Amino acid sequence: MPGAVRLRDCEILEKIMKRQAEDKRLYGAISMAPAITLLPWGLLTRKRTTGHPAFFGKLPTFWAVKTNIQISGELTTSRGPGTSFQFALSLAEQLFGETTAKSIEEFLLLRDGYQNPKNKEFNSIDWSLDHTPRVLIPVANGSEAVELVSIADVLRRAKVDVTVSSVERSLRITAFQGTKIITDKLIGEAAESSYDLIILPGGHTGSERLQKSKILKKLLREQHESGRIYGATNSSSTVLHKHGLLKEKRTTVYPSESDEPMNQQMIEGAEVVIDGNVITSLGLATVTKFSLAIVSKLFGHARARSVSEGLVHEYPRQ
Repeated sequence: MPGAVRLRDCEILEKIMKRQAEDKRLYGAISMAPAITLLPWGLLTRKRTTGHPAFFGKLPTFWAVKTNIQISGELTTSRGPGTSFQFALSLAEQLFGETTAKSIEEFLLLRDGYQNPKNKEFNSIDWSLDHTPRVLIPVANGSEAVELVSIADVLRRAKVDVTVSSVERSLRITAFQGTKIITDKLIGEAAESSYDLIILPGGHTGSERLQKSKILKKLLREQHESGRIYGATNSSSTVLHKHGLLKEKRTTVYPSESDEPMNQQMIEGAEVVIDGNVITSLGLATVTKFSLAIVSKLFGHARARSVSEGLVHEYPRQ
């Protein structure tokens, strides 16, 4: 909510948004922003609107709609982080047409059988700890922003101590699609500590750069030798494979012909695969499920479900 409040209090943004509405150009808001930001600006008048369930009661009663996506003229609203992909795709379709939106949808793994995910677990072991879990997320130029931000966000909501570390010479990286991200530490400093879990986010270029990091390679091997948990999403599974860390481990299959095939057993149709102390995911639109699977293994289903509700993401019944 603090973010939506700060947006509401920005007079320049208010002028921009009001001009956008007056000119009948597209505008939108997600999660708490429809109620906290757009409503005080008078931009929901006679508009069908949805928003985060916790703030749904603040929306104009007659015009409030309990749907993931609501388009009302130039206004598009959505419920929360768990519906953000649908929200973005809706805007893409309005801007560029259905064909473009479907192409993006397929790239994000939201189509062709990935709507109803299957999580698979083999050789189950206990991941619970007697202390706050410490997680390292190494990133590089070209890493997939959707994945690294989503994983860090979900785990932090679950009260995990997360460190995002750059393998570049700068704390700032340029992620896939040009998104600028400021990390917490350089990999050299991060390597001075140990972690309960190391997760590699995907992104083809980012994965290649992660693979070249000697410090990260050493960290991953130590993680493997000590029996601690590690994993990867998307194309970064190849990093683990090339470092010899997936021997006799089952993993997901990333559906891209450009990815080098791996020799270990890969599970078709699974979005998230856990094999002992290793977890992998297809990435992109599946990273929320991947992150919640980690939360569930560390803390149990109750906390994972609680985090899921805050995200407005459907958590599978157990």
